[in-house]
Amino acid sequence: MSSTAAGWLQALALVGALALCYRPLGDYIAKLLTTARHLRAERGLYKLVGVDGDADQRWPVYLRSVLAFSALSVLFLYGLIRLQTHLLLSLGVPEMEAHQAWNTAVSFTTNTNWQSYSGESAMGHLVQMAGLAVQNFVSAAVGIAVVAALIRGFTRNRTDRVGNFWVDLTRIVLRLLLPLSIVFALVLVANGVVQNFHGLHEVTTLTGNAQAIPGGPVASQEVIKELGTNGGGFFNANSAHPFENPNGFTDWLEIFLLLVISFSLPRTFGRMVGDHRQGYAIVAVMALFWVASAALITFFEQQHAGPVLQAAGGAMEGKEQRFGIAASSLFAASTTLTSTGAVNSFHDSFTPFGGGLTVFNMMLGEIAPGGTGSGLYGMLILAIVAVFVAGLMVGRTPEYLGKKLGGREMKFASLYILTTPAIVLVGTGIAMALPGERAGMLNSGPHGFSEVLYAFTSAANNNGSAFAGITVNTEWYDTALGLAMAFGRFLPMVFVLALAGSLARQQPVPVSAGTLPTHRPLFVGLLSGVVLIVVGLTYFPALALGPIAEGLH
Repeated sequence: MSSTAAGWLQALALVGALALCYRPLGDYIAKLLTTARHLRAERGLYKLVGVDGDADQRWPVYLRSVLAFSALSVLFLYGLIRLQTHLLLSLGVPEMEAHQAWNTAVSFTTNTNWQSYSGESAMGHLVQMAGLAVQNFVSAAVGIAVVAALIRGFTRNRTDRVGNFWVDLTRIVLRLLLPLSIVFALVLVANGVVQNFHGLHEVTTLTGNAQAIPGGPVASQEVIKELGTNGGGFFNANSAHPFENPNGFTDWLEIFLLLVISFSLPRTFGRMVGDHRQGYAIVAVMALFWVASAALITFFEQQHAGPVLQAAGGAMEGKEQRFGIAASSLFAASTTLTSTGAVNSFHDSFTPFGGGLTVFNMMLGEIAPGGTGSGLYGMLILAIVAVFVAGLMVGRTPEYLGKKLGGREMKFASLYILTTPAIVLVGTGIAMALPGERAGMLNSGPHGFSEVLYAFTSAANNNGSAFAGITVNTEWYDTALGLAMAFGRFLPMVFVLALAGSLARQQPVPVSAGTLPTHRPLFVGLLSGVVLIVVGLTYFPALALGPIAEGLH
C-alpha cells in the first residue's frame, strides 16, 4: 500500500473515531460541569484547601482564582526546576539557569510547553513527573474551566455568578483527564512506549560506538501531553522519538488524543445551552479548517519539484521514515490547529508553503479545534463577531443565543482578537530590530524571518512547537518568549471571563423573525469567513515577508 493511501485510511479512521466520541464524551463533560453532586474525594479536597464547593463565584473572583492558581503553579514549578539537583531521581542533572527555569515554568503553566532544552538531559525523573506532568493536567483543566464559565454566561440570566473555578478544576482533573490518561497510558505501554524509572544505560551500537540510552516515566507523560493539548516532549525529539511514538498505531492514537476533547467540547456547549444544533455548527467550522489544513500541508509536502524531492518521492527531510509524508502532515496540521505543539517531524524542514501553513494554523488562534477549552472559547468569541457583522448588514442589534451583543460585549471580543496578534507582531519586530537577536538566527532571508515569526506565534498562541532554526536559549529569548506565553494565555482569559459576566447579567431576548439562525449552513459559512478575514488576514503582511516570499522565490 502506498504511503498516500495509508494516509487517507489513517485520516478516515481518525474522523470516524472522533465522530464516535463526539456525543458520549461531550455529554459526559457537560454532565460533570453541571451536576450538583460532589464525589467524596472532591469534598475532601475542598475541605483541605478551604473551598465551599456549593458556592458560585462572580467573574472577577473566578478570574482571580485562575490567576492566583497559575501564579502559584509558576512559582512551584520554578522552584522545583531550580532545586532538582537536590531531589530524588535527579539522575545527576545539573541546575538549570534562572532565565531558562523561568521560561520553562511559565511554558508548562500556560499550556504552551515550549522547550528551550533537551528533555532527557535537562530534567530528572521527579521534575518530569511532579512538575511538568502535573502542570499538563492542571493547565489543560484551566482552559476547560474558563470555557465552562463562558458557556454559563450564555445559559444564566440576571446574575453575576459564572461558577466555581476550584470545583471546575477539581472535577475536570479527577473525572475527565485522570481516568482517560490512565486508560490510554496502558495502551501506549502495551504498544512499546517506555514507562520505567531507569537512568542512562550504556549500549554498544552496530558501529561499535558507545551510546547512553535514557529511560523514564514516558508513557504517563506522553498521554497527558496529547490529551491535554500540552505538547512538551520527555525527549528532545518529542513524538518523533521511538520511545515516545514507536509505530504507526501509536502515532495515530496520539493524533486522536490531541483532538478528541477539543472536538467533543462543541457537543458540551450545545448541551449546556439546550440546543445541540449550535454545537454542530461550531464543530462543522472546526472540522472544515482541520480537513483543509491537513489536505493542503500534505499536498505541499508531496510536491516533487527538484531532483532531491523527486528521488525521495516528496519532501522527506526531517520526517520519520516509519511515518512518511501523509502521517507527518496530519500530525503537523493537528498539533498546530490545537495548542499542542507536539511534533513527529521537523517543521523547519517542511516546504515553504507547508511550513507556512503550520504558522498560519496557529495565527488563526488555534480554534480548529484548538486547545482544551481555549479552542472553543476562541471560536465562540469569533461567533459573536460573526453575529455582530451580520447584525450590521441588516441594521439591527445582534443577538446570540438569546443575549444582546452591545458595545460592552463587542469591546471584550475585540480586545480578545487583538491581543495575540499584538504580542506576536510586536515581539517579532523587536527581535528582528535587535542585532544580537538577529545574530542568533541560523538562516538568513525569508526563512530566518519565518523562524522568528514562528517562535513568537507559537509562544503567544500557547502552542510550543518551533522551527528551531534560531538560538532561543538566551536570556533575552527566554524572557521575551516567557512574557509572550504569559500575556498570550491570561490576557485573553480576562476578556473571556469579563464577557461571561456581562452575558450572565442580561435578561434573555426572545427569538423573533429578525434573529439570525446560528445553526444553519449560512452561519457556518459566515463564521468561516470571519475566521479567515478578521483573524487570518491580520498576519498577511508578516506571512508575505516570510513563508510566502520563500515559497515564491
